[in-house]
Amino acid sequence: MKKVLAFSGSLSDASINHKLVEYTHSQIEDLDVNVIRLSSYEAPLYAMEREKNGGIPKPIQELRKLFDEVDGFMISTPEYNGSVPAGFKNTIDWISRMEGKIFQDKPVLLMATSPGGRGGKSVLDHLSAAIPFWGANLIGPFSLPKFNENFSGSMPSEPFHSELKSLINEFEQAVLSS
Repeated sequence: MKKVLAFSGSLSDASINHKLVEYTHSQIEDLDVNVIRLSSYEAPLYAMEREKNGGIPKPIQELRKLFDEVDGFMISTPEYNGSVPAGFKNTIDWISRMEGKIFQDKPVLLMATSPGGRGGKSVLDHLSAAIPFWGANLIGPFSLPKFNENFSGSMPSEPFHSELKSLINEFEQAVLSS
């Protein structure tokens, strides 16, 4: 069975983006999905001197191994000050120092949600432009604005539910055909 790694770009235990990942995971039928938390793979802020003196941190090596073993990725990330969360970007920076493209030309379902009306559109715009350079076959992006109003405990409300379901189907097909 094809495998998918799913995570939020947030390090928070109470992340609404992690809730969106959990929901999306529950909608996947034909793939083996491993949902992780990036907080389990923390590393110091990247600096060339740190890499030279200490090498790649063990948690990042373990995470890269997970990246290598899967056929696709589901990522939902918050927007911090109109951009990518530092913890997520730092993780990407460390992984980029290892051999091969970060996402290795595999499908990536990219999502964001927020309590506000834009639903993380700025971070989605930023990442939609960046992750193809990181080796992602981009599916999406999907934005869920006003999380507390549009996510009713178990699923996004319409029209967001239908839009996400369509992207999930596209993602599944991309992973299964890879």
